[in-house]
Amino acid sequence: MQKSLKKLLGRTEFYVFLLLVVLSIVIQIRSGGQFYTPNGLVDIASALVVPGIFAVGTLMVIISGGFDVSFPALASLAVYATTKSLLDLGYTGGVWLPLLMVLAIGAVLGAFNGFFVGYLNLNAMIVTLGASSVFRGIMQGALNSRQLATIPEGMRNFGTSALFVATNSESGLSSRMPVAFLVYIAVIVLAWFVLNKTYFGRGIYALGGNPASATAAGFNVKRTKFLMFVFVGMISALAGLIRVCMMQQCHPTNMLGMEMNIIAGVVLGGAAITGGAGTLTGCVLGTLLIVTVENSMILLGIPTTWKSVFVGALIIIGTGVSAMQVVRANRAADRKKKISKEGA
Repeated sequence: MQKSLKKLLGRTEFYVFLLLVVLSIVIQIRSGGQFYTPNGLVDIASALVVPGIFAVGTLMVIISGGFDVSFPALASLAVYATTKSLLDLGYTGGVWLPLLMVLAIGAVLGAFNGFFVGYLNLNAMIVTLGASSVFRGIMQGALNSRQLATIPEGMRNFGTSALFVATNSESGLSSRMPVAFLVYIAVIVLAWFVLNKTYFGRGIYALGGNPASATAAGFNVKRTKFLMFVFVGMISALAGLIRVCMMQQCHPTNMLGMEMNIIAGVVLGGAAITGGAGTLTGCVLGTLLIVTVENSMILLGIPTTWKSVFVGALIIIGTGVSAMQVVRANRAADRKKKISKEGA
């Protein structure tokens, strides 16, 4: 029992969960009981879908020891190209064709990142920073991007479909739980299986721990990095499609700039900035914390102009905690080596 409790207290996820509980109680009190309401909770869950899917892809890259700052631009390009093409063709079918198209485009754009990071062994952050500019340039130049006020019928129907409607009996306000929430759950389940039950997932963790050791253990480092970026590209493109469907319009730039909030949530959830460690549980909790802060400032009576200050503070705290964990782990490893040498 004591061993399990000590293990729990040593996990970042536990403290993020406690922080979420405390924050939600404060919001509930300050808002006059407007947080723990059916429609309030559904609003938070709905707001979590797109950042949550982005965060899953970001987690995989951070675990591998890199950073991806191109995923908002990648998602924007994939979904804009898909939406504009289908509108030009007068497409009136379901959401499956747009889904297949964004996944294919996302895979190609992810392969672009994966080639330079995996096979040319360039720094992931530098490559994705450059790729972000490339993707934006293609949108603005080749596609002459502009806001699309309408989207194909199948995408509209998917965006408005709901699992259920939650109503606040006191205020009469109601909120829809989007079907897209099931997609978010499916992405988490798929990512959990890949990271924990496949050779490919073990390779991603091995890359973050030590690429040289991963190679010695038999992992194909170049191929693993390449395939990981392809997979992350598909996840990001999927998130972009869901955002457009839920907003009922396609804006070429409204996803740009999301990367720091997403990375903050993942790092807050315990993903080591040096790679090799991170869990989906922490990823979900950290992203939920960021989303809760962003969507509850009005309930707290705080002007939305302070949002950047709070999110920036969370980024610093999350990075600091992650750095402290790395230092603590290195010290523990040094102590073990010292004890083993003295024993010999």
